[in-house]
Amino acid sequence: MLQQHGQLDRAQSICREILTEAPEYFYALHLLGIIESQKGNAPVAAELIGRAIGVNPHDASAHANIGNVLLDLRRPEEALASYERALALKPDFAGALNGRGNALLDLKRREEALASYERALTHEPRHVEALNNRGNALLALERPEEALASYQGALALVPDFAGALNGRGNALLELKRPEEALASFERALALQPGDAVVLNNRGNALLALARPDEALASFGLALKAQPDYVDAINGCGKALLDLRRLEQALARYDRTLELAPHSLEALNDRGNVLLKLGRPEEALSSFDRALAVSPDHVDALRNRCMALQDLALADGQRHEDLIVDIRKLLAIAPAHDYARGWLLNSQLHCCDWADYDQGTAQIAEGVRAGRRVDTPFSFVAISESAADQLRCAQVYAASDFPAAAQPVWRGERYRHDRIRLAYLSADFREHVMATRLAELFEKHDRTRFEMTAMSLGPDVQSQMRLRLQGAFERFVDVRQMNDQEVAHLLRQLEIDIAVDLNGYTGGCRTGIFAQRAVPLQVSYLGFPGTMGTDYIDYVLADRWVIPEEEHDCYAEKVAYLPDSYQVNESRRRVAEHGSTRPEVGLAEQAFVFCSFNNNYKLSPKVFDAWMRLLDRVEGSVLWLFASSAAAARNLTKEAALRGVGAERLVFSEKTYYEVFLARHKLADLALDTLPYNGHATTSDALWAGLPVLTCLGTTFAGRVAASLLSAAGLPELITRSLPEYEALALELATHPARLADLRARLARNRATCPLFDTNRFRRHIESAYITMWERQQRGAAPASFSVQPVS
Repeated sequence: MLQQHGQLDRAQSICREILTEAPEYFYALHLLGIIESQKGNAPVAAELIGRAIGVNPHDASAHANIGNVLLDLRRPEEALASYERALALKPDFAGALNGRGNALLDLKRREEALASYERALTHEPRHVEALNNRGNALLALERPEEALASYQGALALVPDFAGALNGRGNALLELKRPEEALASFERALALQPGDAVVLNNRGNALLALARPDEALASFGLALKAQPDYVDAINGCGKALLDLRRLEQALARYDRTLELAPHSLEALNDRGNVLLKLGRPEEALSSFDRALAVSPDHVDALRNRCMALQDLALADGQRHEDLIVDIRKLLAIAPAHDYARGWLLNSQLHCCDWADYDQGTAQIAEGVRAGRRVDTPFSFVAISESAADQLRCAQVYAASDFPAAAQPVWRGERYRHDRIRLAYLSADFREHVMATRLAELFEKHDRTRFEMTAMSLGPDVQSQMRLRLQGAFERFVDVRQMNDQEVAHLLRQLEIDIAVDLNGYTGGCRTGIFAQRAVPLQVSYLGFPGTMGTDYIDYVLADRWVIPEEEHDCYAEKVAYLPDSYQVNESRRRVAEHGSTRPEVGLAEQAFVFCSFNNNYKLSPKVFDAWMRLLDRVEGSVLWLFASSAAAARNLTKEAALRGVGAERLVFSEKTYYEVFLARHKLADLALDTLPYNGHATTSDALWAGLPVLTCLGTTFAGRVAASLLSAAGLPELITRSLPEYEALALELATHPARLADLRARLARNRATCPLFDTNRFRRHIESAYITMWERQQRGAAPASFSVQPVS
């Protein structure tokens, strides 16, 4: 009775007195063992109850109790044997069945554990511990709805059961109900303040609620109670990752792995941190370690794909490895988000067109059905439907970048002497975006605009980085700030207009814009399509890339710029001493068609036309950019399938930008791609004096070259169908005088045409910003409009 009423010391003293007189007295040995167990002395408890069983091996309770102690000692196999002996003596013993379930659960034999709890509840339906543990088994079996019902059953009997409240919180987390989960954990903590497990789980709920600061504090309290608690250390890593305190997060994961070298979660999360730190090779190693522990671990395999994608973007050589990994991922998880699109995109980078028609059709069908089969940027490379691209972007934004429940900007109208304009980009460095925009930034009218740059990408010091830093009144490196922190900084600076230069391209931070930090949010240049959200107000475009009849395919309002939407640097340098034809593998007398567009933009139907041109233009060659050996190999194979020999294809390697521009002078005619045109590559060719032939596509990405050619004064190089495109290419290749006239006109136009008049473009884009701002100041909603060309 004393023991049952919590008077453990007194009960312990009496048992010892009895055992002094009768050392083999079963009941005293058994009870003293139970008391020692309650006081946390499991080894002593095991020895005492073992002695009791030696005296009386037929007592089922003793076998069950030593099973409990053995579980505390983390010896589940021995515990299981003890429960089995108890049940052999007393088959309907609910307590032993419950304990047996616990041992099986520790051994990860979850279905058997569940069956044991069910048997316990058959004999004793109101067994609270069995109800709670049944919930634990169901949760481990990924059946959270049933687990929740089991925890609720336990709480109906004992409303203040902290363990069931904690389990209930975990089930609610699995069911994506984090607010209710947090409330359940708070109730458990009110009953057991300082409980490390509940504090850890509370941190998980706060992470799910995007409250990483509070989550970090909760994990910290768990570690104060239990310093080597692996889950809480890992939780700190997750919170620090969300806070973009990346080096600190990495240190936490490394500490987790010191304590638990084979922790899948830590190895996987550590790899994610290394990816964000721009260290993909090390990330790959971390994911490989995770996959060595569990070869079919979906998250680790997916993230390994992400690491390979980063490496492939850097050098173009890892796409074949990436294809292998994506196929593994799809074999394990056939409906994994975006994997189908990743696979086809990597195949396109390798010019592997074996599944092109089937793959594009399946992905388009999935997009129309609202499935997450592709990301918007890879989808624009294969889609010929602006409506489908809108659907793809909407699904992606809703899933990965949902609008914040509470916007940071609350509708205030700022009154500033100048419009506060912020450009956000991950590419303020030696990058094609910077090459296009640097002069615009320098020329912006400082009497009308206060200029801020928010740099989201790496701080790689270079001449371009220094130039960009000098072009802004305020240049802020925010790469280590999380989305909420950047949004609050924009609000603190009272930015009027924030321009997203990335869109859904590499390094994007769309989550910043999802916070709605400023009155006007604009998409420009980086992504050739709609963002599919209602928190981006405008897209800057021209009437070539977005015809008025397609406004309903854009979530944004369209701000039409005259001439072309694309800005260009008017002072780009072309190397004076470029290569000769023999130096780059070109015959002196050959007619040279070229296309330096990225390999993923090449498509079978356009390549068909190119091969027919080579067949019909004697002595002609096709000069291509090949990002990898795989791309060159596959293009050579595709040419052979069309009856064209390998000697007719010449592959260009990467080189310095000025030399790359100069190389255009060695070609005769540039051939554009479809459904995704050359964008920067088209304006580069025109700047270098090389005519570009395009076919007008059906989406933004497929109409950019037409926009550029029109602004360069060469509209006759815009065709409306592939047969017309092929016919005009043949005409130009076989009529050198006409081609020479185009080259001469392009050379004359370069100094005066709108495409390369940066100051003219600056006045147009500033007019667009002013029109947006004036509408907002009047309290008017965003609306599409056109900027009038300057005289």
